[in-house]
Amino acid sequence: MSTPPLAGGVAGRDALRPLLAVVLDALKEGADRRGGPLPRGGPDAVGRRVRGTVRPVVPDHGSGAEEALRTLVGSFAAGAADPADPRCAAHLHGPPLALAVAADLAASALNPSLDSWDQAPAASELEAEVTRALAAEVYPGATAPDAIVTTGGTEANQIALLLARERLGAVQVVCGSHTHHSVRRAAWLLGLREPVAVPAAEGTTDLAALDEVLSARRGPALVVATAGTTDTGRIDPLPGIADLCARHGAELHVDAAYGGALLFSARHRELLHGLERAGSVTLDLHKLGWQPVAAGLLTVPDGALLAPLACTADYLNPDDDTEAGFPDLLGRSLRTTRRPDVLKIAVTLRALGRSGLAELVERTMAAAREFADLVAKHPALELHSEPVLSTVLFRPRGASDDTVADLRRTLLHEGRAVLGRSRADGGLWLKATLLNPHTTPGDLAALIALVEGNTT
Repeated sequence: MSTPPLAGGVAGRDALRPLLAVVLDALKEGADRRGGPLPRGGPDAVGRRVRGTVRPVVPDHGSGAEEALRTLVGSFAAGAADPADPRCAAHLHGPPLALAVAADLAASALNPSLDSWDQAPAASELEAEVTRALAAEVYPGATAPDAIVTTGGTEANQIALLLARERLGAVQVVCGSHTHHSVRRAAWLLGLREPVAVPAAEGTTDLAALDEVLSARRGPALVVATAGTTDTGRIDPLPGIADLCARHGAELHVDAAYGGALLFSARHRELLHGLERAGSVTLDLHKLGWQPVAAGLLTVPDGALLAPLACTADYLNPDDDTEAGFPDLLGRSLRTTRRPDVLKIAVTLRALGRSGLAELVERTMAAAREFADLVAKHPALELHSEPVLSTVLFRPRGASDDTVADLRRTLLHEGRAVLGRSRADGGLWLKATLLNPHTTPGDLAALIALVEGNTT
């Protein structure tokens, strides 16, 4: 077998072109085989099919590039949960834009690593420009806002707690009971005390309870608020929380991984009023930003707040190189090797602009409102509440928790729909997280019909 060609270099384009055709055909063939939002049969059936395809994982002799791509990509697609299917609506796992995927191909082909300038000359400058611009969206009045690129909300929240610990010492994290689990895990990883959980009144942080906790605290505190909860999509009362933090001398971090993209919409941006008062904000553009995973950010109002991340490795960022003007990239992440996830974000921003992103956000939120209206008017279904973002909780009227859980699993096993589950107000609800801006009224009606057809 001849030496396989590389993706980069002057010959990379010619090597990639025929392979991309194979991949695209395999994606279509796999999707045709799947025939729906996810494969039928549940974990056991999918596991058998994958094992039957991939074994032996390391054969004595290779089958060649085309066969390997055709077989494994086809199997991968046939066994995938496709977030571009309107019936795939369980999680904050959005369908990526084609242009962002195309940009990601370029990033993979060139394979820069953002741990030193000489591995990523243009990528490092592009990242600096884009992160500063996105931070300015969060902090429009700040003089030196900045952001770092993360793998998503979990890493961004972890770094936010790390920065607070480095500034304040043994800081006490205070958060609503509805806060994303990554905050509690971050406190554990960083050796901080268990976060104090404040009750969530109607799905958002109770201001009176937060006031009581902050009044009784001893030592520094970091309050974590949420702009777009995972379970219901609700937004904490950010101005009130910021007022309490100011009154009690506490710092504020806002996890806006879900709702942060509302910043692009003049119609909905007001829902994030108060966000700019936080000392750090998590964004995640592989949710309501339609990017391939991963596309997270942690934004701060002043880049100097990122100083605790500084790190020196003589082979990557020696002092004399830094003094000579070569950018120091190690302080831009906790990771060393790091792919240029910023390229796909930059391409999307340039291609769509603020107005194009706003349209996607608004169409998605409108679909959620329409879906909630269909549920509310259906005699056999019960709506939990009107959606704030694009999450709708509903269930068959009078259904027990076991009925809701069984219904969801039935749809999964049949490969007909992917719905999530949320516990709210003491009961279990089906969760439709709508992130596909191409969803039509007919798609929404079909999802309702699937639930109705499996309700007995």
